[in-house]
Amino acid sequence: MMGNGRTGGMMGGRVWLPGDGVRVDTIAQARARATTAAAASGLRPGEVMQFSNNFYVELKDASGAATSEVLVDPSTGAVATENGPAMMWNTGNRTAAVSADQAVAIATRWLQANMAGQTAGMPEAYPGYYTIDTTSGGGKVGMMSVNAATGAVWYHTWHGSFIAEEDA
Repeated sequence: MMGNGRTGGMMGGRVWLPGDGVRVDTIAQARARATTAAAASGLRPGEVMQFSNNFYVELKDASGAATSEVLVDPSTGAVATENGPAMMWNTGNRTAAVSADQAVAIATRWLQANMAGQTAGMPEAYPGYYTIDTTSGGGKVGMMSVNAATGAVWYHTWHGSFIAEEDA
């Protein structure tokens, strides 16, 4: 994985940028923190989502491919690798036994069995897994990931309530 090699901090993940104690209250502020954190690795933020517990930021390489996911802590500004799939399933390569269409089918079955009323959106491919936004009643409510090798599902419970998003 990329990053500065420090561990600990927010949710025990790799810390890309330690907190500076300054609150992060907007998507623009979260994007700025993630930009600073990712620059040394040659990455840039793509989609930024604001949730009640954190800001989620997709990191992309120079070609525009999604490479990792980080969280920005709103109370400290710390930027750390998102817990769950970004830490556990990111293989660094794009070989996948599970296709994007299969990932959506797996996610749909899982949501029907476990989160009635939620539907799976379009998958975003990361090295080793897919991340999929979930919706209910026409609005975004959360996200989940599907392992690209095994089809295992990981629902993201740590975000809290969806507030807003911006894609770049």
